Amino acid sequence: MPADSDPRLLHPAGWARPHGYAYGVAARGRSVHVSGMIGCDAQGAITVPDFAGQVRQTLRNIVAVLAEGGARPEHIVRMTWYVIDKQEYIGARQEIGAAYREIIGKYYPAMTAVQVAGLVDKQARVEIEVTAVVPE
Repeated sequence: MPADSDPRLLHPAGWARPHGYAYGVAARGRSVHVSGMIGCDAQGAITVPDFAGQVRQTLRNIVAVLAEGGARPEHIVRMTWYVIDKQEYIGARQEIGAAYREIIGKYYPAMTAVQVAGLVDKQARVEIEVTAVVPE
């Protein structure tokens, strides 16, 4: 992404390039905030028990909410992933990466992933919240 585009990915000179995320993002425009999404269907039921499958559905849910707010995946400036088991997350990296590229694209915003003791829905393996900025 060119340095003068909006949003602009922030990668300090001389730093190693991160894989799958950006160190930071600068953007101007209208904010769209997506609550923590889990891998449930439109009726609120989790029908896929495996981690990668839940990530895939969660990303689809995020894209649906973004669209409702007039935003697209390339407008995402920040993602926070909450996972129940970091080893499960690490073990599913290839499947997660494929799902991410298919649904979000090859755009990697600022991202954080943390392991948590639990999520509100006991079947959920992952929850992701997103902030997007639609350019002016």
